[in-house]
Amino acid sequence: MKSVAVAVAQFAPIADVAANLEVIATLVAEASDRGARMVVFPEYSSYFVDPFDETLSAHAQDLDGSFVLELTSLAGAHDLTIVAGLVERGSDGQHVRNAVVAVDAGGVRAVYRKLHLYDAFGHRESDWVEPGTGIGASFDVDGFTVGLMTCYDLRFPEVGRLLVDVGTDLIVVPAEWVRGPLKEHHWRTMIHARAIENTAFVAAADHPPPLGVGLSMIVDPLGVEIAALGTTTGIAVAHLDVGMIERVRRVNPALALRRYRVTPIDG
Repeated sequence: MKSVAVAVAQFAPIADVAANLEVIATLVAEASDRGARMVVFPEYSSYFVDPFDETLSAHAQDLDGSFVLELTSLAGAHDLTIVAGLVERGSDGQHVRNAVVAVDAGGVRAVYRKLHLYDAFGHRESDWVEPGTGIGASFDVDGFTVGLMTCYDLRFPEVGRLLVDVGTDLIVVPAEWVRGPLKEHHWRTMIHARAIENTAFVAAADHPPPLGVGLSMIVDPLGVEIAALGTTTGIAVAHLDVGMIERVRRVNPALALRRYRVTPIDG
């Protein structure tokens, strides 16, 4: 059966765009050497500071900025698709957009701006970030339809359901999953749940400790963890069987048997 190699890349972005790109370039090269056709990087891959401050907007970029241009160059050099978190310039000069971009040699394939901001567990992402609108953008990689969500979106199962309703085979989750009591348990449980309930693949990439939980992973439509990382910088690669989703859905037709539909609150 045809398979597609997908990598999740785990690293800790810092408040230095150039330094982040150096790490990204190294991990892309490693993923390419291992046959990956797509590499998924964490949320805020372009720039990250903890706690957030005014430098976030000062280092925000547009989609035609140097960060995305360099990702495009790397994608072209290695003939693959790169998905990464971007601090995108916002609409008012003070807030930014928490964006995820997918690029290949031809440029930007898809853009998603985070819907559900992390105003939880003592954090206030909305003080600095403006929310996106609409469901996660989708694009194709070697016969797989890929849909995007980001970090805190993982706690909202309807996001994944909306993605599979438009044909998504692989849900991609760039994240900065902040550490805390039981947070590793929540992270792992919800990645597996989104895969099982939607009978789809899920690939999630996080920051490693001390700020993130690490544990970046790829899970198949049966909820089996087929590739994963611990708490270090690196990549994990899985070969996704193109035909597995159809086979799983014949045995477990949960999507076809459901009695409810998901519609956005705002119409």
